[in-house]
Amino acid sequence: MNREMETARGFYDGLRRLYQERLPFNRLLGLSVTSLDSDGGAMAFSMREDLIGNVFHRTLHGGVISSVLDAVGGLTASASLMVRAAGLSDEKVKAMFAQVGTIDLRVDYLRPGRGERFTASGRIMRSGRKVAVVRMEMHNEEALLVAVGTGTYMVG
Repeated sequence: MNREMETARGFYDGLRRLYQERLPFNRLLGLSVTSLDSDGGAMAFSMREDLIGNVFHRTLHGGVISSVLDAVGGLTASASLMVRAAGLSDEKVKAMFAQVGTIDLRVDYLRPGRGERFTASGRIMRSGRKVAVVRMEMHNEEALLVAVGTGTYMVG
């Protein structure tokens, strides 16, 4: 494996650990990172009793949906920093991640969050020196589109 691929793997492994293991709210939601590269990322989680927003219909709470879309948007925006992180010390890379934050988030709820397992994915629409714009989608295990979102993230 060449050095560049090794560096990218280390970057994405660290980012995966951060978003899956070190962020308490992501752990509370039960999020796991299922894919990650320079263009985007995906996360998955299972329905649980404590994530229900409508007890009669047993659907996800809208806040859970928006939180998961925001989390995958942040993951995707962070992944877009890989090129800039090349050659930087671990400390400088951590400082870069500490700068990532949500500026704006728009969520469109398309249908009730029914299902047992949900997947959220994000794709970079634009990544600049200071701001990244990400498009996110959430599907249930039957591939039904539950919600979409657009997020703007500070990255510099």
